[in-house]
Amino acid sequence: MFQGLQDKLQGVFRSLRSEGRISQDDVRRAVRQIRLALLEADVHVRVVRSFVARVREQALGDEVLASLTPDQHMVRIVRDELIAVLGEPGRELELKGRPAVVVLCGLQGSGKTTTAGKLAHRLRAQGRIPVLAAGDLMRAAAVEQLKQVGAAADTPVLEPLAGEKLGAFADRAPGAARDAGFDTLIFDTAGRLHVDAEKVAELQALVERVDPCETLFVCDAMTGQDAVRSASAFAEGTRLTGAVMTKLDGDARGGAALSLRGVTEVPLRFVGVGEKLEDLEPFAPDRLASRILGMGDALSLIEKAERVLDREETERLAERIARQEFTLEDLRDQLRQLRRMGPLTQLLELLPGQFRGADVAGAVDESRLVGVTALIDSMTPRERRNPAILNASRRRRIARGAGRTVQELNQLIKQYRQMRKLMKRTKGKWMKGIRGVRP
Repeated sequence: MFQGLQDKLQGVFRSLRSEGRISQDDVRRAVRQIRLALLEADVHVRVVRSFVARVREQALGDEVLASLTPDQHMVRIVRDELIAVLGEPGRELELKGRPAVVVLCGLQGSGKTTTAGKLAHRLRAQGRIPVLAAGDLMRAAAVEQLKQVGAAADTPVLEPLAGEKLGAFADRAPGAARDAGFDTLIFDTAGRLHVDAEKVAELQALVERVDPCETLFVCDAMTGQDAVRSASAFAEGTRLTGAVMTKLDGDARGGAALSLRGVTEVPLRFVGVGEKLEDLEPFAPDRLASRILGMGDALSLIEKAERVLDREETERLAERIARQEFTLEDLRDQLRQLRRMGPLTQLLELLPGQFRGADVAGAVDESRLVGVTALIDSMTPRERRNPAILNASRRRRIARGAGRTVQELNQLIKQYRQMRKLMKRTKGKWMKGIRGVRP
């Protein structure tokens, strides 16, 4: 996401960098290009207008015009204004009552059911005991889908009785959840292909019956300004306490994320950054602004590593490297841990722009990692621990068993030997770095 906007903003900053000292005309030209970039990214015109006005006012000040590094000043101004547009940082759910009721609403296909499972997973990790309520009685198989999501999140599902209407189910569900020992009730609701009066009235009636402490609007970042328009319609009909934006890991232009707070005044609370249950994060405007400007998001990358990587396994690997015992089995295990952090394209987005060129993307092609793992798995334990015994016959057998070529195997062995040499030269620094990672 944001790749197009990011590229255009980088072009603006490069043009300022090449000028050295800049004039008011240079600033106005740069601001105009920023405005066009935002509009092309599908940012709401009202948000663009106010954003550009604030950037222009600050950029025409003496600090920028007289600076020897005007591009850096402009980056700072744009970053600060992006953070202001995106709104306050997301906060955890404010749960009150027993059970605390959370209602999810939004259009059909926005990701409400998946978000319900992710929220349940997150609350379980915090020590809560959640239960899901199947409030979507309009869509075929909606209840079954929620039950599948609940099973994945290890969370049970309350479902309507045969012939039970939504109103009666809404009256019964909180008491049933409380009697069964659950402290949080997450209500999935029906969606529509568009916002209509019937949908808003249905949501209002549900909210009045269950009295939620949180009513979250779930929107799909891929829908652009439609997400903002539907959020506005829902906000007019009922009091929304926040929004969850899904598919922020996709290839949308990003206009919805930049427009939602400014147009609807509904704060973004969480963002979906993947398909796994743990891929729901509190919204961090400063991190997102840095990503938009190509500055990367090192904190998110570190947090992903801390959640996924096994500290004991990493320390064991460090010890093996220190003893020069790093084997192909160790390489395979590390690659598996890396892949658990998510698609490599997503990880690359968290790196600063200079580390995400085409060469880097090609060097960490996910299909190549799959091939490397397959080749190592095709070896015997003895061959993994001592690749020096791999003669031509063994190499043909390994390549055939992995469905790869002998050339790919030869390249793997060559890279493995280069890694061992590098680790041997830098083992002291490597050990220090590993032991300095936070638990």
